[in-house]
Amino acid sequence: MGMDEAFLNDLNEAQREAVLHTEGPSLIIAGAGSGKTRVLTYRIAWLLKQKVPPWKILALTFTNKAAGEMRERIRQLVGDDEARRLWMGTFHSIFARILRSEADKLGYTPSYTIYDTQDSRNLIKSIVKELKLDDKVYKPSVVHGRISWAKNLLITARQYSGIAELVQQDRMRRMERMGEIYRIYARRCYKADAMDFDDLLLNINILFRDFPDVLEKYRNFFHYILVDEYQDTNMAQYMIVKKLSEEHKNLSVVGDDAQSIYSFRGARIENILNFQKDFPEARLFKLEQNYRSTRVIVRAANSLIRNNAGQIPKEVYSQNEEGLPIEVLEADTDKEEAFLITGRIFDEHMQERWRYGDFAILYRTNAQSRAFEEALRRRNIPYKVWGTLSFYQRKEIKDVLAYFRLVVNHADDEAFRRIVNYPARGIGKTTLERLEAAANERDVPLWEVASDPEAFGVKISPATRNRLKGFVEMISGFAARQDSLDAYELAYLITRESGILKELHGTTAEEVSKYENVRELLNSISEFIEAPEQIDRMVRLDEFLQNVVLLTDQDTDTGDLADTVKVMTVHAAKGLEFRHVFIAGMEENLFPSQMSLGTQKELEEERRLFYVALTRARERVTISYANTRYRWGNITPGKPSRFLRELDPRYVRFPATGQMAGGRPAPAPPPQHNGRETIPRRGHASPPAAPAPRPGFKPDDPRKIRAGMEVEHARFGTGKVLQVEGEYPDTRATVFFKDFGQKQLLLKFAKLRIIDPVA
Repeated sequence: MGMDEAFLNDLNEAQREAVLHTEGPSLIIAGAGSGKTRVLTYRIAWLLKQKVPPWKILALTFTNKAAGEMRERIRQLVGDDEARRLWMGTFHSIFARILRSEADKLGYTPSYTIYDTQDSRNLIKSIVKELKLDDKVYKPSVVHGRISWAKNLLITARQYSGIAELVQQDRMRRMERMGEIYRIYARRCYKADAMDFDDLLLNINILFRDFPDVLEKYRNFFHYILVDEYQDTNMAQYMIVKKLSEEHKNLSVVGDDAQSIYSFRGARIENILNFQKDFPEARLFKLEQNYRSTRVIVRAANSLIRNNAGQIPKEVYSQNEEGLPIEVLEADTDKEEAFLITGRIFDEHMQERWRYGDFAILYRTNAQSRAFEEALRRRNIPYKVWGTLSFYQRKEIKDVLAYFRLVVNHADDEAFRRIVNYPARGIGKTTLERLEAAANERDVPLWEVASDPEAFGVKISPATRNRLKGFVEMISGFAARQDSLDAYELAYLITRESGILKELHGTTAEEVSKYENVRELLNSISEFIEAPEQIDRMVRLDEFLQNVVLLTDQDTDTGDLADTVKVMTVHAAKGLEFRHVFIAGMEENLFPSQMSLGTQKELEEERRLFYVALTRARERVTISYANTRYRWGNITPGKPSRFLRELDPRYVRFPATGQMAGGRPAPAPPPQHNGRETIPRRGHASPPAAPAPRPGFKPDDPRKIRAGMEVEHARFGTGKVLQVEGEYPDTRATVFFKDFGQKQLLLKFAKLRIIDPVA
C-alpha cells in the first residue's frame, strides 16, 4: 500500500468501499452513528490525492458548521491550500456565489442584496397594507410561508395564478389575492435588486433553464458532486443537483432515509428513496455499523423503524458493549415527569460522577421545555436550552409578561414600549416618540403622559388619542381586578381580552408553536397557584411575576458552560450525540403529534423523529410519559405513545403496574405471547385525570357545602365532602377526590359545585 492509501486504514470495509468508488453515481446510506462525515471527507481527500483539482469538486451541506468541520478534517488530511480551494458549503452559500457571477443574465447586479426572513415579512406587510387587505387574514408569516413553499416547488410568481389548484386552495383560505401579492412581492424584490433565501435556489434553476451555455459551463466546471444529508433536500435543490450531474454523473449522495424529519420545510424523502430510479446505474453502499450506541439501543431503534413502509432496508448493528435496557418511566403529571428526570440526572452526576454535559432532555414541542427548566433550576443543575430561546426569553412569552408587568406596575416603561402597539392597535412610532419626548422632559413614566397627552402638550390626532385612551383603560381595567381574580384567572383574562390569543392563533407550524407556548405559560401559572403551600388562599398575579423574575435571573457564574444539561426538541438534536438521552412526553397526540396523524406518510415521519431521538444516545436511554398533562390550566389525560409498543420488549424495561418505588419501575413482566408488551397502567383503569369543567360550570355558594355531599372541582374533578369546619369566611372542607385523594380546601376560594346535595 502506497503512502497515499495509508490514511484509508482509518476506515472499515464498507466505508472504504464507498470512499474508493469515485466514478459514476452512488448512493451511500449511512445509518445513525456509522461515520457518514468520515466517509464524505475521506472521499474528497481521496479525490484530491488522485490529483483531481480542488475547484472541480462541489460538496453541498445543510449547515455552515458541517461544511466547516469537513473542511478542517480535509485540511488535516491533504493540507491547507487544497482544502481552501474546494467548492464546499451550504446550498444557499454556494449558489449565491454563482449567482453573483451570473447576476446580469437575470437582470440583477453582482452586488444584489439577500433579504432575510424579517426583511421579506416587512415587505409583505407593507404590500398587504397598500392593498387594504385584512392583515389578520393575510398575515405576513403565512403569506411568506406560502411564497416560500411555491418557490421551493419552482413555481414562479408569473406561474402561480395560472395553477387552478393553488387558486382554489387560496380561495378556501379566504386568501384570493395571494397570487397578486406574490407578483407584487417578486416585482419589488427585483426592483430593489434583492433576492430572498428561496430566490437563491429558484433563480439558479431559472438560470440553468434559460441559459443552457451557463449550465454547460458549470457542468464542465464541477466534475465531482457530493451532497450531504440528501434526505433533507427539497424539489429546488434536487433539480439543481440533477441538472449539474446529468452528463458526467459523478454524483455521490450521502444520507439516511430513516432520519428524514423536515417535510414541514419542504424536504422530500422521495429524493433519496427514488435515487436509484433517477440513476439506474447507481452503486448502493450501506454503512450499517453504528459506532455510537450500545447494542441494546441500536436493536431497539431497528425494531421501531421496521414499522415504516417507506424506507431503504438496512440492518444497523453495533459491536459496542451490550448496554443497559431502555428504561420507561411513568409519571402522574408532567411536573412529576420533570422531577423524576432531573432526579435521575442529579443522581448519576453525584453517584457515578457523570458530567452534566453527558445528558440531554429531548421533547417533541418547544412548550415542554418550561417544566424541565424549572425543575433543573430548583436542583441547581446548570442547563442550556439548545437551538432555541429559553422559554421565558421567547418573544411571545416576553410580550405576555410585559402585559402582566404593566398591569402590576404602570411605571414600567420597558413593558409599555413593548406592548403599546401589540397586538397592533394603530399607535405608531411617531406617537411613541412624542410620548417619550414629553415623558423625558417632565421626568415622568410614559403611562402618565399616555393617560393625559394634552396636559403634557403632546400633539396627536383625535383618532390616536382615542386609541391611547382605549389602551390605558384596558390596562387599568385589568389592574382593578387584581384583588378579585387569582393569578391564573387574571392572566387568562389579559391574554384573551388584549387580543394576544387571537393574534397568535394560526395554522403554520410557527404560529402553532407560539400559541402553544402562551398556553404553557398559563399552565405554569395554574401550577404555581396550586402548589401545596397556597392551595387554600388566593394567589395574586404580582406574586407569580416575582417568581418568574427569580426564575429568569441568569446566574453569570455558571462555571464551564460546556458542562450543562442540554434541553431541546428532537428536531434540534439531529446530528448531535450524548451519553444519556431522556426522551420526554411519549404520549399519544404529543409524540406522535396530533397534527401528524392525518396520513400514513405523516405518521412515518413522526416514527423517524423518534428513531432520531433514540439514536442520539451512546450508553443510556430513558423514555418517559405522563398520565396527565396541563393544557389551558386544566389537567387532561394522556396515554402512552403507540411507538412504545413498537419497541422490541427484550430491550426495554417498562414500568410495573402499581406505584413505583423511589421513582424507579420494577423490571418488566415477561413479554406477552404476541411478542409485544402492552404499556401497563398504574393500577387505574384510566389515568388520574380531572376532566375539564363542563360547559357552563358554575360553583355554588360555599356556605351551602355540607359533609356527605358529592361535589365537583374545576381541576380535581368529582369528590365527596368528608368534613366541614370553621365559620364563614374561614370555613375549611376536607374533600376526598377519587382521582387526586384527600384535599383540604378553604371554601371561599375552592369553587365547588354541588352534584348530589344528599348529606
